Amino acid sequence: MILDATDLRLLHFLQQDGRISNQELAEKVALSPSACLRRLRLLESEGIISGYRAVLNAEQLGIELEAIVHLSLRQDVEDWHETFIKKVQGWPEVASAYVITGASNYVLRVQARNLKHFSDFIVNHLWRIAGLYANYSVFDVDSVQELHDLLMQLPLYPYMAIEVNALCRHPSSIREDDR
Repeated sequence: MILDATDLRLLHFLQQDGRISNQELAEKVALSPSACLRRLRLLESEGIISGYRAVLNAEQLGIELEAIVHLSLRQDVEDWHETFIKKVQGWPEVASAYVITGASNYVLRVQARNLKHFSDFIVNHLWRIAGLYANYSVFDVDSVQELHDLLMQLPLYPYMAIEVNALCRHPSSIREDDR
């Protein structure tokens, strides 16, 4: 699917506020509500929009610690990768997990209520993985940036149509030389 400027504007506004009403979204992108909804459904069916979520405040929920955990597993253990993946998917402390290149096989983003909870997770889960030969953790002291606008990562994004701020204005307010 090729995204046009209207699709990009829709996606931009949805990333800013996933609860925006279809009516308000349609007004922001200068479409009728029915045309806006058709485009949204197409973006959903094509998999461009993969879901809608609430962003929760971890601290308000009592999750005070976040750590990045690097793990290395011996690859001579039978089904080492598949076994590890199944285990990780059952651990609620693991917010995200990645297969990586470099000195480690995996990186986990682990969230815990406190240091004791994190220590229990390490001892009772990670250290029981067959073939684990190295792990180290670093604690997240403060979040510097969380990317919420995936559109900014598109290689042609700065050159598409206009810039985001211009794209997000009502078309009637865009200067002729910006078009």
